[in-house]
Amino acid sequence: MWWFQQGLSFLPVALVVWSAASFVFSYITATVLHHVDPLVPYISDTGTIPPERCLFGIMLNVSTFLGIATMYVRYKQVSALSPETPKVLRLNKLGLVLGWMSCFGLCIIANFQKCILYYIHVLGACLTFGVGSIYMLVQTVLSYLMQPELHSKDIFWARLAVFLWSCSSILSMFVSSVVLYSGLYGQNLVQKLHWNSQERGYTPHIISTVSEWSLAFSFLSFFLTYIRDFQKISLRAVVSLQGQTLHESPGSFRAEEQALLIAGSI
Repeated sequence: MWWFQQGLSFLPVALVVWSAASFVFSYITATVLHHVDPLVPYISDTGTIPPERCLFGIMLNVSTFLGIATMYVRYKQVSALSPETPKVLRLNKLGLVLGWMSCFGLCIIANFQKCILYYIHVLGACLTFGVGSIYMLVQTVLSYLMQPELHSKDIFWARLAVFLWSCSSILSMFVSSVVLYSGLYGQNLVQKLHWNSQERGYTPHIISTVSEWSLAFSFLSFFLTYIRDFQKISLRAVVSLQGQTLHESPGSFRAEEQALLIAGSI
C-alpha cells in the first residue's frame, strides 16, 4: 500500500495537488496567451480572461469541496481523540466553522473575478485568507494542547512555522497593496494586467504579488501537515432502514429491520 493510500491521507494530498495545479495551469494559460506578464502576476489576474477564467473557476470549485471534506475529517478526528476535553472540543468546533467559512470565500474567489466584481472578490479573499489564517491558528493551538500524548511536538512546530509564514505574507501583502492603491501611482490599477518595470508603483506591485503567491502556498503547506494524521483515520457511513419500502412512515420502523447497508471506508 502506498503512503497516500493509508487511511484518508489522500484527502489533504488531493487538496494540495489540485489547488496548486489550478494556480499553475491558469498561470501557464494566461502567460502563453499574453493575457498577463510572465513575472509574478496576481493569482486572480491569471483567472480573469477566458479561457483561463473558466479553468480557474472550475478547478477552484473542486478545491472548495476538497477543503470542506478535509476540514470535516480533521474535525471528526480531534473529536474522537479528545472526547472528554471541553476546551479542545470547543476549539475544534470553532475550527470547523472557520474552515468552512474560508472554503466559502474560496468559492467566491473562483466565481467572482477581480476585474468584474472587485469588492465581492476582495470579500472572498478576506474570508479565504483572513478567516483561513485564524483556522490555521486554531489548529496550531489544538496541536499544542494535544501534545505530547496525541500529537508530536514536531507537528506543532511545523504548523506554527507555517502559520507565521502565512501571517508575514498577509502583512506584506496588506502593506504593499495599501501603498499601491493609495492613489500615488494612478487610478484604476485594479484593471491593470500588464506592468512595465520602469513604471511608478512597479516595486509595491511586485511585493504585493509575490506576497500573494507566498500566502497561497503557505496555506497549501499547512494542509500537508495533515497527511501523517490522516493516515491513522478512516470514516464509515452507516445507513439504517426505517422500513422495507420507501412509502412506509418512520413510525412503522421495527428494531429488527435495521440493516447495515454501507460499511466501507470513504
